[in-house]
Amino acid sequence: MTDADSDKGTLYLIPNTLGKTPENNTIPEYVLNVIRRLEVFAVENVKTAARYLRWVGDTVPEYEVEFLLLNKETSTQEMVSFLDPLKEGRDMGLLSEAGCPAVADPGSNFIKMAHDRNINVSPLVGPSSILLALMGSGFNGQQFTFHGYLPIDQNKRQGAIQKLEQASKSNGGTQIFMEAPHRNDEIKDDVIRYCSPQTRFCTATNLTLTDQQIISKKISEWRKESGPSIHKEPTIFLLHAS
Repeated sequence: MTDADSDKGTLYLIPNTLGKTPENNTIPEYVLNVIRRLEVFAVENVKTAARYLRWVGDTVPEYEVEFLLLNKETSTQEMVSFLDPLKEGRDMGLLSEAGCPAVADPGSNFIKMAHDRNINVSPLVGPSSILLALMGSGFNGQQFTFHGYLPIDQNKRQGAIQKLEQASKSNGGTQIFMEAPHRNDEIKDDVIRYCSPQTRFCTATNLTLTDQQIISKKISEWRKESGPSIHKEPTIFLLHAS
């Protein structure tokens, strides 16, 4: 294994908060200090990234910060050019919209490119809704799979949910997925409708925020009381069948 070149900059993977709170209860001070000295950021959305830097406070003045737009529309050629500051010896931050970079978020290809060019990559500590939800669910934390988004099409989604349930029955692992917040109620209703009564289902909503809510129970219990609406509330879903 070859060590990263010391004359190149470091690509810092910077976590974001999972929601907006005036106080800081999720980002360690040493991470904030790294953010405060960086002059170059690869970000998914410039406006929200600038807002986050203002929340961090005492950063490099915004007019001196270079923002590189890195999202699902960014071409490979553009991503290669984004490595130039790192090759010149400047440190850079890859900033997530929420939670951890490259986890259900753009950025993994850019990180791979950095590794291929012998650039040091440094992931920083911060909140991960996926792991927080798993911790709070009471489900198997030794074996789990994150599936990202399920299909939008109703029939395909039904098949995907039933496939996840069967996989959990087969190997005992926890199945984790998410949805665009405006479809949360719809997918929750589908899980309750299509899964077996003894399967356990958990919704973890607004994690780390003041209105955080984790509900974990059997499908048979969900059918008696489906709980409050989670429409447009950031939520992680978990299934465990036995």
